[in-house]
Amino acid sequence: MDAIRKQLDVLMGANRNGDVEEVNRNYYDRDVCRLFLAGLCPHDLFQLTKMDLGPCSKIHSLQLRKDYEEAKSKGSENFDRELEDMIDRLIVECDRKIQRALKRLADEDAKAAIAISVSEVTLTDEILQLSKQIKEKMKEVDAFDFEGRADDKIKAQEVVEELRAKRADMQATLLLDAFNKDRASLPTPAPPPQVAAVPPPAPPDARTQEMINEKLKKAEELGEQGMVDEAQKALEEAEALKKLAPRPEPSSDPSKYTAADVRITDQKLRLCDICGAFLSVYDNDRRLADHFGGKLHLGYMLIREKLKELQVLSVMYHFLL
Repeated sequence: MDAIRKQLDVLMGANRNGDVEEVNRNYYDRDVCRLFLAGLCPHDLFQLTKMDLGPCSKIHSLQLRKDYEEAKSKGSENFDRELEDMIDRLIVECDRKIQRALKRLADEDAKAAIAISVSEVTLTDEILQLSKQIKEKMKEVDAFDFEGRADDKIKAQEVVEELRAKRADMQATLLLDAFNKDRASLPTPAPPPQVAAVPPPAPPDARTQEMINEKLKKAEELGEQGMVDEAQKALEEAEALKKLAPRPEPSSDPSKYTAADVRITDQKLRLCDICGAFLSVYDNDRRLADHFGGKLHLGYMLIREKLKELQVLSVMYHFLL
């Protein structure tokens, strides 16, 4: 129920039922989410993913955020440091996960995985422009939400999703090009060792050869007597005796088998340096687009961008002091 309530809050606002309790609150109350006031609550980012932090136990209110921003502009409040600490912990844990995965894969195969810089590979002017449009449209969503214009908010959210899908497709195409070059640079696996041709059977020993000769002679005699079936049976028995001779086993040298021989189906994994998800150089553009448009990747991308923004603001603040 908490998750459903939270989704309704996102769509229609926390005060959708006319809850006067929220209106009468102040931004500095202990049960108001300071991270949300500062611009981003991590509980909203990873809903229904493996990183889901669950619903936030504190109040999210755009009205209270506006009150906080007014107080912040006067220099009386600043919750940026709390948000920066929270984001930094999430990013540090994500980066640790990436390093653990790289080490584990390197122990199995030194070339099995690398951390590919997705942000560099997919950084183009067009991508940056789309990201800018998404941010501007998200501000419209918040404004419509604050004004209670639910229909306009939903339409703006639909535009955001369209822009994100377009950006994801473009990022997927760029990464696919990089993976195509990556695959071309991979060493060609050594072909599996050729199995030597089976040599002809060794000649039968003297006793067996004697029995074969007897069967052949009998077959000839039966044939002369017109006993075709019996002659054919004698011939078959002679052939069966020839196959009784031992066959030497084909020689093999185990030292000739290498890891490349048995790992020719390796996926050649790559780790996304933004969210830590595994990608394969053999993924198609659709799978890569799903990755870029997924909540996990979008969430980590947002908090990494937010951290850079907060760090810049912090430097500017200290410079002005």
